Amino acid sequence: MKLSLASIALLAASASAFTTSPAGHVSTRLAVAPGETKASEKVVQAFADKPEEDPEFDALVKSNFPGAINNRDLATRVVELLEEKGFDPSNTLLATSLCADELARVLEDEFVSIYGNNFNLGGLSGFPFAGNTGWGAMSAHVPDNGFCLTIHGPHVGITKEGQIGKVERSGIALVDTCCGSAVAASNYLKGITDGSANINPRIQQFTDFQQGAVQELILPFGKRLARADERMRELPYALYDSQEVMVTDIVNSGKASIKQGLAVLGGIQINTAPDQLDYFHPLRFDYYDADGNLVENMLPYLR
Repeated sequence: MKLSLASIALLAASASAFTTSPAGHVSTRLAVAPGETKASEKVVQAFADKPEEDPEFDALVKSNFPGAINNRDLATRVVELLEEKGFDPSNTLLATSLCADELARVLEDEFVSIYGNNFNLGGLSGFPFAGNTGWGAMSAHVPDNGFCLTIHGPHVGITKEGQIGKVERSGIALVDTCCGSAVAASNYLKGITDGSANINPRIQQFTDFQQGAVQELILPFGKRLARADERMRELPYALYDSQEVMVTDIVNSGKASIKQGLAVLGGIQINTAPDQLDYFHPLRFDYYDADGNLVENMLPYLR
């Protein structure tokens, strides 16, 4: 993946602006979920009131997003793998970098109900705008001799009829755009690539800084999106690839603050109607040891 000079400059500025000294292995009083109940048992509780899988809709989602699994299956597999490494509700801090959209809270809340409190690293479209400073603060809150599970990625909607980039929302009659930030950035990029955009020489306004950053960070993917058979299907994957640059830089910069271990789960959130299970397409599931070494790629076990 080649980044434009503007995007590289923005990433470099973000890294330097947010650089902080390693948090170290310090004490914390952050309350995490009590350890009386195993995480695997909490998965059952978390999904007790969720709808059952709809085979017809499941096939529709997977035909558009091969590799996607519903959130119940995702949580079950993730928790089983992490329990083998010592993660449990009493010693694990959840950190997420997901979009500000309320639909992104579905996956987040499901994992909060398993592991307890969540440290939010994300902003519009799921980019980790908390940066290195946010990561350093989060790391200091991980329980002593404990673990961190970080979940990140953009999101996209799909309607019951299979329209991508739209979704039914509770209490709203009209089918709504999802993700609004991503679609706005895509439209901005399309205007540049087809020559219809008005050039704006002003520096990004701080009143809409995050959206301005999303639009800059998607610039390298103009040709990829223009050539895509289904632009709205390709859009979240382009955003994910852009986010991976930032996430990888932040994780690598913060390795010294890892305590017992770190798991990083990345992918595409797929939001659905209120009466359907949401889905997730896992694209990364890495485990780092206490020394910050990447010791296992667990992604194959989620498929």
